[in-house]
Amino acid sequence: QVRLVQSGGGSVQPGGSLRLSCTASGTNFRLVTMDWYRQAPGKQRDWVTRITNNGSTNYADSVKGRFTASRDVPRAVAYLHMNSLKPDDTAVYYCKTRWRSTDFWGQGAQVTVSS
Repeated sequence: QVRLVQSGGGSVQPGGSLRLSCTASGTNFRLVTMDWYRQAPGKQRDWVTRITNNGSTNYADSVKGRFTASRDVPRAVAYLHMNSLKPDDTAVYYCKTRWRSTDFWGQGAQVTVSS
């Protein structure tokens, strides 16, 4: 069974930084793509970024230039580095991967950006 375990959420002031982690088990981490999504209260879930098995990345326009996706393949950990955070970044952040045609989601990490 594939499991994604997240950590690194918290509260930060505008302009601050956080790093989220997503540790995978039950899959060949070298072969999968990891997506990050976020969902604010009362809003739809939005795609944030993707890092492929080849290490290439794509970003939503709302976070481009501020967020960076990376990965530590030997440790099977995906990271989301979040810089210059804004109040609109406040949301629950989820990592997601697909293995054998099934999507697997992390439990979510709350990120709160406020003064």
